Amino acid sequence: MTGLYIHIPFCLRRCGYCDFCSSVLDAGRLGAYADAVVRNVRAYVCKDICLDTVYFGGGTPSLLPGEKMAEILAEIRAAFSLSNDAEVTVEANPGTVDAEKLSAYSDAGVNRISFGIQSCKDDELHRLGRIHSFSDAEKAVATAKKCGIKNISADLMLGIPGQTLSSAEESVRKICELGISHLSAYMLKIEEGTPFDCPEIRAAVADDDTVSEMYLSCAEIAESFGLMQYEISNFARAGFESRHNLKYWTGEPYLGIGASAHSYFGGRRFFVPPDIAGFIASDRQPTDTEDDRPDRLFEYLMLGLRLTRGIELSRVDELGGNAGRIAEASLPLERAGFVTCEGGRLRLTRRGFLVSNEVITRLIEAAQRT
Repeated sequence: MTGLYIHIPFCLRRCGYCDFCSSVLDAGRLGAYADAVVRNVRAYVCKDICLDTVYFGGGTPSLLPGEKMAEILAEIRAAFSLSNDAEVTVEANPGTVDAEKLSAYSDAGVNRISFGIQSCKDDELHRLGRIHSFSDAEKAVATAKKCGIKNISADLMLGIPGQTLSSAEESVRKICELGISHLSAYMLKIEEGTPFDCPEIRAAVADDDTVSEMYLSCAEIAESFGLMQYEISNFARAGFESRHNLKYWTGEPYLGIGASAHSYFGGRRFFVPPDIAGFIASDRQPTDTEDDRPDRLFEYLMLGLRLTRGIELSRVDELGGNAGRIAEASLPLERAGFVTCEGGRLRLTRRGFLVSNEVITRLIEAAQRT
């Protein structure tokens, strides 16, 4: 099965921390962009491609009118073989939806929605530049459920300027109390060149130790609500893990449509340039090759170790790596409490996730030694 990602690069206002491919909304350009998405879906027309996930990311995909969402999904059904139980997700800003739009989305086939809530504190939301209040988020979640969209995810941000351990814990509790089925908890990363990349914001952000405390505490609180961790930043009720995002971490194929969208299909990785005007103007989206022969061992380790279930050492040998070396390298990491290795499976602990880049790099270097 294959996943389909569609990038909608428009927002009512750009947040100060964002470095994604997005632009402030222009209704005319949004319509032209949606038409280009339909055109590119139609260009595939391959019933041999079976989709079981469709994901609208952004930007703010919930800016799409209900009729445009229905048009795009109808074209997807016409072009591909879409499974009857396909997971169809739309990322949404709580301040951009109402009952009419959510009902239209549900009628069109959307069955999962991911709300960018980020915090329960309105002052923290204001510092982030978000257009919604927590009251808006509460109303949006309740309305989505009434409109038939029961599979609801929420984003939580840790390390917001001015955020404390106490306010972060309050946010995760209040968000979980909304009855969501999935939570994504991300640590704020200040990207170079964004408005947040300035001394004032950096001084207002909690230090690494405090953000680590936030992460560990919020993970425990989420699990107390039945949202179990299955990936570094993701928690879900049993059976509600993001099927689309799991494709990224398990090496399954997916296609991307839209400016800056990435694909992994036919054994190669390729992407669409982050040029919104160019995407709109082209008969078919241009693509650049990212990697025509991905290193399967490197990707198995880099992506698989993000998951709480980790990796199978036997698979390392099958992919041409050295399982013995990686097991040996894991011993000091295990003593330090960063990894566990049992039953032929190696995985990072929650403390290991906090330093995942360094731990995974060490394990990759060991596995690649001959």
